[in-house]
Amino acid sequence: MPDKSSQQRSLPRIRVLQVEDSTLDAELVLTELQADGIEYDVRLVDDEPAYVRTLRDFKPNIVLSDLSMPGFSGQRALELLRDHSEDIPFIYVSATLGEEAAIAALREGATDYILKQNPARLASAVRRALREAEEQRARARAEAELIRIQRFESLAMLAGGLSHDLRNLLQPLLLAGDSLQDYQDDPRLARLGSLVRDCGRRGLEMVQSMLSFARGARRAEQVKVQALIDALSLLLQGSVPRTVTLDIDVADPQLTFEGNHTELQQCLLNLCLNAIQAMPNGGVLRVTTSKSKLDQRFFLEQEDAQPGDYVCLSVSDTGIGMTDEVRKRLFEPFFTTKEGGTGLGLLSCRRIVYSHGGVMRMDSIVDEGSCFDLYIPLVRATSDTADFDLVENDASLHGNAEHVLLVVEEAGQLTLLSDTLDAWGYEVHGSQSGTAALQWIEACGLPDLVVMDSDMSLFTSERTLAALSQYGYRRGVLVLSRADASSGSAKLTMPDGNRVRRLNKPVGTRALLHAVREALREGKEKSRH
Repeated sequence: MPDKSSQQRSLPRIRVLQVEDSTLDAELVLTELQADGIEYDVRLVDDEPAYVRTLRDFKPNIVLSDLSMPGFSGQRALELLRDHSEDIPFIYVSATLGEEAAIAALREGATDYILKQNPARLASAVRRALREAEEQRARARAEAELIRIQRFESLAMLAGGLSHDLRNLLQPLLLAGDSLQDYQDDPRLARLGSLVRDCGRRGLEMVQSMLSFARGARRAEQVKVQALIDALSLLLQGSVPRTVTLDIDVADPQLTFEGNHTELQQCLLNLCLNAIQAMPNGGVLRVTTSKSKLDQRFFLEQEDAQPGDYVCLSVSDTGIGMTDEVRKRLFEPFFTTKEGGTGLGLLSCRRIVYSHGGVMRMDSIVDEGSCFDLYIPLVRATSDTADFDLVENDASLHGNAEHVLLVVEEAGQLTLLSDTLDAWGYEVHGSQSGTAALQWIEACGLPDLVVMDSDMSLFTSERTLAALSQYGYRRGVLVLSRADASSGSAKLTMPDGNRVRRLNKPVGTRALLHAVREALREGKEKSRH
């Protein structure tokens, strides 16, 4: 059994609202709390207006009330409290409470009752009531967090369904933009092509950003600082009130490091939303990035010291700041200063930073603002293929009149893909279904390459591949599929065991031309064996 001193330490200072018209009786009640080592601040009232005002301003942790008083009653005090809050314990302390009245009081929502002539149980009843109230609040927070998670899961399902249609809408913008840029003798068309393609690329980045955020995707990748901040800006649109100025400064847009784009985006978004709420009267929300070299002295004793180059992601505000007491409890689970908050946001942020091998620093001054600095170790950028870069007149990307059979159900995409391949030296036949493609093969013979959309409903890609094999086709197959598609499209094979090449859509011109050349090369090698 814990001793009395350990019990005293377990209960912080509490705020007690006493409803009592006898000063002597009120002092006797408080004497019981003092004897048990309970530290408290108290407000004594004996009428309804003072009671309502104190509930609002004093924000008590517990109410101790007599049953009957001139002009006021314990029943009325309980009724007003329950209208104000369901969580605050209410204990009757009365000399006139009979057994039937006590049972009725508990049914009406009272937490407990104590007889004035036998107050020895009062302190333990107060401790138990406060403990149960805290447990109830913790359960409510956990339930709220569960509901929030379920909402995110629903959002993920919705985003997954919408992403397919949005990608199909963006595909024409990417290919049409590249085609218009070929008209270099007409500057207006070239500029229009650049604008169209940039809009398509921007839209694709937004779809991918929102989808990965909703699904909580976890993967190691090369994170570009500029892309991370751009995605954050998109997510913040509509969340920054007019009274708050958003100031973004990316010192070096080319900074790249290994990490998880989605998790870091979630972390920065949470810090920004916290900062906005800390500025109810407006202010400046500043998001900055810089490169820092950290030495051994920077790290705290409990941190894994890894001196070297880091990218510093900073989120600061000019809001109300935090007291020392709040700062000490900032990373406690379920601790929050926001009404309805779960208290899990900053804890999650710190976990994300630590999982990247980084460290987190925080500074805050009351009435001046707060600043959170996230230090993530830098990794040299690796060269990657710029799928959406401007396609120059590269001879290696030109076709040699190879016959390409293009199978895409959506008419607009079929036309743009056909025009693109035709412009780069291929002889293209377009079909809007697998059955139409097979009819063309019966009439014209086998093509050099089949380019096929994986999302076909009239005659599925699997059935089309099987039929191609029956027709004796042994050359290359290039399948356009969604990056987030189920493993089925990623594992499409010909019945003879040859695996098809897969290209994520929406696809840019350069990526398409490279994939076509590679698929043709592989197809020629297969046909020789």
